[in-house]
Amino acid sequence: MNRLASEASAYLTSAAHQPVHWWAWSDEAFAAARAQDRPILLDIGAVWCHWCHVMDRESYEDADLAAFLNAHFVCIKVDRDERPDVDARYQRAVQALSGQGGWPLTAMLTPDGDVFYGGTYFPPDGRLGRPGFRTVLERALEASRTERERVLASAAQLRRHVAEALAERAPGDLAPALLETAAERMARGFDIRYGGFGGQPKFPHPAALEFLLARWWDTRESGARDIVERTLTAMAQGGVHDQIGGGFHRYSVDARWIVPHFEKMSYDNAELLKAYLHAHAAFGTPLYRDVAEGIVRWSLEVMCDRERGGFAASQDADVGLEDDGDYFTWTVEEAEAVLSEAEWAAAQLRWGIEPTGEMHHEPRRNVLHVARTTADVAAAMGVGDADVEGLLASAAARLRDARTARVAPFVDRTRYTNWNAMMSEAFLEAAAVLGRVECRAFALLTLERLWAEAWRAGEGVAHHPGARGALLLDDQAQAASAAIAAFEHTGEPLWLDRARTLADLFVARFRGPSGAFYDVATAEGTGILAARATPVQDAPTPSPNAVAALGFLRLHALTGEARYRAEAEVTVRAFAGGAADLGIYGGTYFRAVDWLLGGERKIVVADTTTTDLHRTALSVYCPRKAVVPAPSPVTHHLSPITHYPSPPFALVCSGTACAAPARTASELRATMESFGRTG
Repeated sequence: MNRLASEASAYLTSAAHQPVHWWAWSDEAFAAARAQDRPILLDIGAVWCHWCHVMDRESYEDADLAAFLNAHFVCIKVDRDERPDVDARYQRAVQALSGQGGWPLTAMLTPDGDVFYGGTYFPPDGRLGRPGFRTVLERALEASRTERERVLASAAQLRRHVAEALAERAPGDLAPALLETAAERMARGFDIRYGGFGGQPKFPHPAALEFLLARWWDTRESGARDIVERTLTAMAQGGVHDQIGGGFHRYSVDARWIVPHFEKMSYDNAELLKAYLHAHAAFGTPLYRDVAEGIVRWSLEVMCDRERGGFAASQDADVGLEDDGDYFTWTVEEAEAVLSEAEWAAAQLRWGIEPTGEMHHEPRRNVLHVARTTADVAAAMGVGDADVEGLLASAAARLRDARTARVAPFVDRTRYTNWNAMMSEAFLEAAAVLGRVECRAFALLTLERLWAEAWRAGEGVAHHPGARGALLLDDQAQAASAAIAAFEHTGEPLWLDRARTLADLFVARFRGPSGAFYDVATAEGTGILAARATPVQDAPTPSPNAVAALGFLRLHALTGEARYRAEAEVTVRAFAGGAADLGIYGGTYFRAVDWLLGGERKIVVADTTTTDLHRTALSVYCPRKAVVPAPSPVTHHLSPITHYPSPPFALVCSGTACAAPARTASELRATMESFGRTG
């Protein structure tokens, strides 16, 4: 066993048996490289990453290659989920060198941490159009010895380039034209035929969809609605959506959303859960409710610690290196064996289960996707739509039971603060929109556990319980956002106090001179790691700067304190000069701009005898919304509340004006859908 045996990361401990003398990321590893005057081999990957495990087996478990590495390199292995700050910096460097990034990320560094060579997956020999890994290592080692000055100069130049690229800030003014340009650029990248943005591979971009959904609500632009509906529907019907178990895989390798990379990430499912909930609330589409219910079911069954609270980080794609999502796919024989004759007839037509499927490694295996509508299946079978729906429901249950009997892919149970906060906030939304009270209880249980185990007094929240390294902006911003949501759903002042505490801390500890927030509280280490990053892109999780800005705006709406709006405006203006180029990667940022320019709606709920008004306030789709349960210590700034002392009632306020009080859920819904609209 090497040094990784004592690490907390599942990815690192999976390599503990390898003959490579791995170090985890640490000052000691760099000190060893400097003392021995050796280059560093840096491997960044994740436990859910298929090709990371392939490279582990092919190269790092090879005794001869390991001996070569141990003799000439100091080898460092990093879990990108555990150290996103390390990954963000070295991805930029390798992308600049090779034109591509991803995992595994393989880089050769100077002893001070600067990159002089890099790529992603390298096969052990020269196949797949890539140089063999041993050849790459020998060339890098030779260059570090015989061309030392050139290597050091090139690495230093790359460090300067990465530092500039990581500083995404570009100050500018805010105007409606910025939002119009953003919507136009998203529309230009929209795939009219298959939904989504771009060609292949195709990733969900839930924040972009949320921005366009809010724009539709304000303007009723049919184009914005069309993009949202076509994309959400195409994803829901594709193989990227687990038709049997619920939840979404990470992305699709094809433009049609059919064949995914099968790993499932909690952060993807958190954002997609909110997108489908909001779209269902806005449009009333039953499919979107069904998809949301499926995400909740998968999360509760697979990802949750039901007794103590907490969401796991990810579920792997594979059980072993020989398969490619085999747990999630089906042959004709496998499916037919567990279904009745009628169920099989409906399932085969609906989900396109054929003798020749979609998987290249095993052509008999099918990725279940919606190949035919219910009406088409009913017509082919000569039965009614309701009969088909019943057959498909029972077939899905049987297939799910049969799949559960298989050896399931590994689930990484690490409770990352940012992703747990995101999932908790999504579960609170699910509780209101779907009427799932157990989602509310579990979200609050999770947030209490997060606060108990990750909070560091006077500093902020750690990335996970027991985490080492600098505190991350993303954890603070997402935890504050979830605490705001918990206050809106419970009315308990404790949650608002926690959100305000976090907001004050990351202003004090993360704010840079430009007004943008750094991704880490303090720069640490040498080389590229010392570069300061001010991230604004959703890549792949929501921009922490934008999440922070939205948190400030929600706090302003809830408390009336002008300082929070001022903090949000400073943050958003820090990026406005370059925001037009963000496109689909700026969805969260554009939502913050939209809030600043469009103004919030406050829904004050004085509802002591029934939950109908409160749930309606929480569940009706309305962008830029803050729900204030009353009585509350923060409602004193809303003077209209003093005029209507007899609950239950709800007030919808926009700017300095409030609508007439709503006494019933239907009145409140109508008021929320009309009062204070900007278009």
